[in-house]
Amino acid sequence: MNDLTEQFIERIRAASSDSPLRIRGGGSKDFYGEIPRGEILDTRGHGGIVAYEPTELVVTARCGTPLAEIEAVLAEQNQFLAFEPPSFANATIGGVVAAGLSGPRRAAVGAVRDFVLGVQLLDGESRRLTFGGQVMKNVAGYDVSRLIAGSLGTLGLILEVSLKVLPRPVAETTLRLDMPQAKAIEAMNAWAGQPLPISASCWCDDILTLRLSGARAAVASAREKLGGEAVADADAFWSGLREQRHEFFAGEESLWRLSLPSVTPPLSGTQLIEWSGSQRWLRGDAEAVRAAAAGAGGHATLFRSGDKSAGVFQPLLPALMQIHRQLKAAFDPRGVFNPGRLYPDF
Repeated sequence: MNDLTEQFIERIRAASSDSPLRIRGGGSKDFYGEIPRGEILDTRGHGGIVAYEPTELVVTARCGTPLAEIEAVLAEQNQFLAFEPPSFANATIGGVVAAGLSGPRRAAVGAVRDFVLGVQLLDGESRRLTFGGQVMKNVAGYDVSRLIAGSLGTLGLILEVSLKVLPRPVAETTLRLDMPQAKAIEAMNAWAGQPLPISASCWCDDILTLRLSGARAAVASAREKLGGEAVADADAFWSGLREQRHEFFAGEESLWRLSLPSVTPPLSGTQLIEWSGSQRWLRGDAEAVRAAAAGAGGHATLFRSGDKSAGVFQPLLPALMQIHRQLKAAFDPRGVFNPGRLYPDF
């Protein structure tokens, strides 16, 4: 295990708004967000699992620890990160938290932020701050540790993070059903109100794929009720979806990620639907996609594109942008961390 905290402190002290830092781990999510300015601060040397007690269901690791290393250690105890973060080949745990991306199981168990118990970080004044802890029930003070999830390194440099882990399900099976989009959306919402152990869903090209997870009896009962065809190589399918190796994600056309009410009717265009209808991947131009998302009461993020002139993240209302600016000023008053990553002028 390597502790590079002192080196990080020196780099932060030497930085300025004219010479900022671009926090970077494995670089697996360089495509995500606006293109930040600054000299790269590589976190990969700051690695190692600091603490892991399987009976407590908590793992603490330094930011540069590879996600694959953590998952391998957890697998030895038949445990895992239930929110199934994508690795995109070489993710670090700091990048996992900073990006805030969750995989297929998110609708059933929660997002990244729901599993963050505590963080240690360096702020823009190079002060070492600790929020939360290493226990599941921690109610002291503001829940800043969850605020860091999804901040894309704009608030501080994550040094360590403590995450809740879960035991792997006793039984799992995956079913595939032929179903048009409208019927699939209706069915997924109906099933969500029933005691069915659905842990993931994916609709694409009139095929609905469902994963069932839980006790053997519950999975067997749900399989009989739902019908469909069992998928032989289910792990490969869900891993491919999580890592965006699914054929839908191939190609250079702009890829949009929409967060919508799960009951939103079918949208026009080629798409892939996850999370029982709440997450929809769509290809198209910015104006049409954002209008469709707003009309449904949701928002759209330009997930991957060579042209980011339309802006990556949903434009914020003035009051919300003011809150963002105040948070940025509190954590990074000198503006040295990832300037422009969330918004061009932020």
